[in-house]
Amino acid sequence: QVQVVESGGGLVQAGGSLRLSCAASGFNFNANTMGWYRQAPGKQRELVVAITSGGRTNYADSVKGRFTISRDNAKNTVYLQMNSLKPEDTAVYYCNTGPYGSGSWGQGTQVTVSS
Repeated sequence: QVQVVESGGGLVQAGGSLRLSCAASGFNFNANTMGWYRQAPGKQRELVVAITSGGRTNYADSVKGRFTISRDNAKNTVYLQMNSLKPEDTAVYYCNTGPYGSGSWGQGTQVTVSS
């Protein structure tokens, strides 16, 4: 059984930073692409960034230069460092265990950026 748990969300002022964590288990973590997605109220879920097993990354244009994904295979954990946060980054952030959102989802963690 796959378990995916996001953490690290919270309330932050515009321009601030947050670091999200995704702890995943129940599959071969080292072999999987992992991704961060977000969903704002009334909107569809969208890709933020993905990272392959080899460390290749794909960022949404809206977060390039501000967000950084990393993975620690020894800890079965993926991180999302979010800097220079904007109010439009406000959303529930979800972790997925496969490419293009094809894997298992976590419960999400709320990120709220105030102006």
